[in-house]
Amino acid sequence: MKKILNLFAVFIFFLGSAQIDNIADGESITLRIHYGFLNAGTANLTTKKTTYKGAPHLYVKGTGQTTGAVKAFFKVEDLYESFIDSASGLPSYYVRNVREGSYRQHFETAFNHDNNTLILTDKKTPANGSKVIKSVKGVQDMLSCFYYLRSKNPEELKVGTVINMNVWIDDEMFPFQLKVTGTENLKTKFGTINCLKIIPSVKSGRVFKEKEGVTMWVSNDANHLPMLLKAELAVGSLKASIDDYKNVKYPLKFSK
Repeated sequence: MKKILNLFAVFIFFLGSAQIDNIADGESITLRIHYGFLNAGTANLTTKKTTYKGAPHLYVKGTGQTTGAVKAFFKVEDLYESFIDSASGLPSYYVRNVREGSYRQHFETAFNHDNNTLILTDKKTPANGSKVIKSVKGVQDMLSCFYYLRSKNPEELKVGTVINMNVWIDDEMFPFQLKVTGTENLKTKFGTINCLKIIPSVKSGRVFKEKEGVTMWVSNDANHLPMLLKAELAVGSLKASIDDYKNVKYPLKFSK
């Protein structure tokens, strides 16, 4: 499930800043995860408007868990949290707390965008303490980058767009490049909807089969809601499809 949720970070990051007021308070998105023919699990993202250190923020919670037969032999319970500044669209605080089989990890990161540093705390191993790490301008975390993408208007996110990116994943900074390659009418459980097709450049090798083995479709409207994700992995393939959504700010236009 770590690889599944990490895929979100691959797709979505834009340098600079943007308000995220177009994300509704109490929004919920659920994706159904399939590994080959197996129904492997679910991923859920929820939002809540709040304050962090006295400033308006969007609190985002992401969870992932295995289900069914997969859960019987490999139990996953992943939790991701991000406090995103409502004015800048940049993360202030980020939590990654995962349980995957016998693997455990719990990192918390505080961002200082004024001097491009962050403070990383290893909660799983308190003896390691906290450390200050040099960052880069406009860095995002795994959750904030997703909502930053969705804050863009259609003119900022259109076919032909190519964007370089930096995102903080786990305890490392990773560069990616994102391409908006076209539009496509996509069939979902709710009907057919026009989507933007987005392809990130990723490192091939241990996880991904090819450099550009990941594709994502988001609704071609003001929501930019994720509808489908496909990834060719080093072993097998992964698909995540929209399974449920609630309290989306703008009406979605599905056709039968």
